[in-house]
This record gives sequence, structure tokens and C-alpha cells, in this order.
Amino acid sequence: MKDQGIGGVPVGERRHARITPAVVGPAAGRARFRHRHFGIALSFVLIVLVPFLASALYLGLVAADQYESRFGFSVRKEDAPSPAEILGGITELSSSSSKDTDFLYKYIQGRQMVERVNERLDLRAIYTRPDDPVFGLPADATIEDLERYWNRMVTVFYDSHDGLIEVRVLAFTPEDAQNIAQAILEESGRMLNELVAVARVDSTRYAKDELDRAVERLKSARQTMTEFRSRTQIVDPSADIEGRMGILNTLQAELATALIDLDLLRNNTSRNDPRIVQTEQRIEVIRNRIRDERANFSSRSSESDLPYSQLVGEFEALMVEQQFAEKNYVTALAAYEAALADAQRQSRYLAPYVAPTRAQVSQYPRAGLILTGIAAFLTIGWLIAVLVYYSLRDRQ
Repeated sequence: MKDQGIGGVPVGERRHARITPAVVGPAAGRARFRHRHFGIALSFVLIVLVPFLASALYLGLVAADQYESRFGFSVRKEDAPSPAEILGGITELSSSSSKDTDFLYKYIQGRQMVERVNERLDLRAIYTRPDDPVFGLPADATIEDLERYWNRMVTVFYDSHDGLIEVRVLAFTPEDAQNIAQAILEESGRMLNELVAVARVDSTRYAKDELDRAVERLKSARQTMTEFRSRTQIVDPSADIEGRMGILNTLQAELATALIDLDLLRNNTSRNDPRIVQTEQRIEVIRNRIRDERANFSSRSSESDLPYSQLVGEFEALMVEQQFAEKNYVTALAAYEAALADAQRQSRYLAPYVAPTRAQVSQYPRAGLILTGIAAFLTIGWLIAVLVYYSLRDRQ
């Protein structure tokens, strides 16, 4: 058996095997510059180079210089803790969930700030640039256009951790930029003062309402007491009863004395002694007087008089109501004064740590950064268009 070689061909026969050359296609020719390449080059010039050069010329020759003014501030609060807060530690329970800096951050970017600064400085006259339609404000700009343009020229940086706000203002002159920055700072301070005033009113409103109710209740109680005294002609039924009880006590003493005198006369004189009759008559008169005085406490003596038991009950009810109204008034007054003192003690103010600056050199618009962004955007867009073109061409 012959040795098998590579591919199953015997070793001896492999030497005489005929080698057939591989079939090779024609060699690739040199790449030529076709019409589509001219189109792609032309599209690069039209899509990338021409807009880039136009932008560079506009930024270098037409765009107006812009100057920057910066300022920064924070909201400070001087709050001396009240004794209740020191003992109970309830400061956090009464604090508001929204911070003043959060409000001012939104307020500076809002329409109300734009309107107030516009009333002071005439923003349309400051920002209108007919020769610079890209970076200037149109002459016929509405308030909505002015608000959008404001957020382009005024940038607010907010550090929520430290509660610091920094504002960058751009304008076409250093003076205008600084004036706008100063107006924003002053309007922010004025708005903060309004917030403080509203907070004071809210913190004392409930206590003031309670005090007003206590005053009305005390007035009503005193007026009812005055009407009772005018109707009954009695200032204090208790004192009047004490006087009447004094009369009864005196009559009781006189009755006891008369009874003793009668007993003495009966023991020492005859029954026909006129002094006995006189003493008996005196005793009868005293007893009738005592009976009448006692009847005044439980019976109606005339149409205008009431039984003393009812008068005393009515007077005591009125007295209790008046005393309760007086105590309620004293408590409400103390609570109102405490709330007012607490509101006045909580003072918040705007603390600028950087005053509005005045620029000496124009730093905006940043032509290099803008042109870099334009070039990158145009180039990426052109590349995407070329890739789409070749993708569609290969599918055909």
C-alpha cells in the first residue's frame, strides 16, 4: 500500500502532479475623480464653509460688543429664638418649606422682574440694535419677546446648598449692564421686604383675630351687666342682700328684746297692765316686718321687681361671663403681643457679597466659542448627509 500524502495523493505520484495556476481577475484601476465627488465637495463648501465664513464675518464686523456686570447675594435671617423654642425646640415645625432664595431665583427670571426693571430703565431702548438683528432686541418686541430676550441676557446661578445667588447681566454698554444689575438687586431687596411684611401679617393674623373676638365678648358681657343694673336699679345684689340681711338681723334682735320685755312684764305686773298690750303689739309689728322682708327674697313685690333668688342667680351668671371674658381678653392680648414681638424679631434682609460690577473690556459675544460650535454643528450635519447619500446609493 502506497503512502498517502497531503490531500490523499500518493507521495510518489505527487512529484509528477501538474500544478494548475489559480485564475486571477484583472487588476483594479486607479481611482478617478467622478462627478459625485465634485458634488460632495461643492456641498461641503455650501453647507459648511459658506455659513461658517458668513458667521465669522458677522461676528467680526456686525455683532455689537456686549459687556458683563455681575453681582451676588444671599438672604440672611436674624432670628432670636423665643423661650418656647429654646425649651421645646419647635423651630423647624413652624418654618416654611420654601426658601426665600428659591423664590428670588425664580423671581429674577420672571415677567414681574422684567416689567419692573423696564419701568425704571426702558429695556427696549437699551437692548434695541437695528444694525445687529441677531444679538439685538427687535424694535417692535412685545412683552413676551422682551421676557425671552431677558433670559438670554440675564443669567442666574444658584447654589442651593449654601443659599447663594449670582447674577450675570449683559448689555451693549458697561453703564447699562451695571444699571440693570443694580436695578435687579434693588427690586430683589424690595420683594424680600414685601415677603417679610406678608410673613409678619400672617404670623399675627390669627392672634389678632382672637384678640378681636375677646374684645367683642368682653364688651358684650359688660353691656349686659350694665343693662341688668339699669333695669333692677341694683349695683350688686350680693351687697344689697347683705344690707337686707342686716335689717333682718336687727329685727330679729329687736324681736328677741321685745319678747324678753314681755316676759318680764308678765312676771312682774298684772295682766291688765297697758305695757303688756303695747309690747305685744310691738312684737306683732316686728314679726310682720320680718315676714315681709323674707318674702322679698322669694316673691315678686311688683311688676318691675323680681324675686331676689332669681336676681342673684342672673347676676352671678352675668358676673361669671364677665370674669371669663376678662380673662380671655387678657390671654388673647398677651398672645397677640407675643406674636407681634416674635414677628418683629424675625428679620430677613438681602446681603450682597459682590456689588454690581462695571466691565472695562467686552467679553461677549464669544466669537471663538460660537464659531467652534457652528463649525462642529455644520460639519456633523454635512457628514450625516453624505453618509445618508452613500447609503441610499449602495442600495440601488
